[in-house]
Amino acid sequence: MTDTRNTLVTSLEESTGKTAITLALAQAAREAGDSVGYMKPKGTRLQSNVGKTLDEDPMLARELLDLEAEIHDMEPVVYSPTFIEQAIRGREDPDELRGRVEDAFETLAADHDRMLLEGGARLEMGGIVDLTDVDVAQLLDARALLVAPYEIPGDVDDVLAAADLLGDRFGGVLFNNVSDAAYDQLETDVVPFLEGRGVPVHGVIPREQRLAGVTVEELAEELGATVLVGEGLDTYIERFSVGAMGADSALRHFRRTKNAAVITGGDRAEIHTAALEAPGVRCLFLTGGHRPSGAILGQAAEKGVPILQVQTDTLTTVERAEDVVRSGRTRDVSTVDRMHSLLTDHADVDAILGE
Repeated sequence: MTDTRNTLVTSLEESTGKTAITLALAQAAREAGDSVGYMKPKGTRLQSNVGKTLDEDPMLARELLDLEAEIHDMEPVVYSPTFIEQAIRGREDPDELRGRVEDAFETLAADHDRMLLEGGARLEMGGIVDLTDVDVAQLLDARALLVAPYEIPGDVDDVLAAADLLGDRFGGVLFNNVSDAAYDQLETDVVPFLEGRGVPVHGVIPREQRLAGVTVEELAEELGATVLVGEGLDTYIERFSVGAMGADSALRHFRRTKNAAVITGGDRAEIHTAALEAPGVRCLFLTGGHRPSGAILGQAAEKGVPILQVQTDTLTTVERAEDVVRSGRTRDVSTVDRMHSLLTDHADVDAILGE
């Protein structure tokens, strides 16, 4: 194995900010004088590009870190639904895949004295072919940083379980995207508890809306929507709610949500009215190509709530919106720069990198 210092950034679940954190750490290491490479052994954030399925994250890494590495080395295994089906049928050889990952790593690491490795969508992903993040950490001699969310004290169970799974490869936990409501309890009670159990806590990154969601305008662009009411397009969306119930239950439901886009049929006037009365609803996406009444449009404009129209049905729109909100449109150079600042202010970067 090449003599590099290797850090694997893994996570308990999808959409924890792992990409931004990995690349921000790479930036920090480079600023400290290291020659830094990047690898994502299992490509998961996939899009089609000139007839090939590629992961967007290695492409961003190559741009941001000015790397000349080949994408097939940066992402040796494309963990697509088709790949998973073939693996289950016995058409993928785990030993061959591990060899492919090792060979790609050796090629990349030869040019650098430090490698930042981005894990899969979650810690256990890849078990079908014996390539979980635990397996990858062992295979590539990497120290693992666990990126974890925190909302309630019960979330600590997951951190402890992950630390046990990673064993001697575990290098500590970084809590990311922590809300104001949960921040004090985490700092006051949970961090001392974990450290008392031998779990190093390298930082608590506060929630920042710009990194947690997408704007209405970005979501509209992704869904190919027509803007009917354009006030408030720069508002951030973090979740969505489907308006498929009766008006009374819709209003109760919408009042419990926060920073949400409501997706419902364009002919459901009673749902439109209920959504516009709920303070946590940030926009309406109306499906099926139906246009609402002028009264609804006027009410939305008065309240500053955008209304957007899509031609697709509600189910299709929900699936596409879920993909956009989950993966985020903000994974770009400015996002990484912002995460770099947050790590500098709220985390022990030297400890994460093993300095």
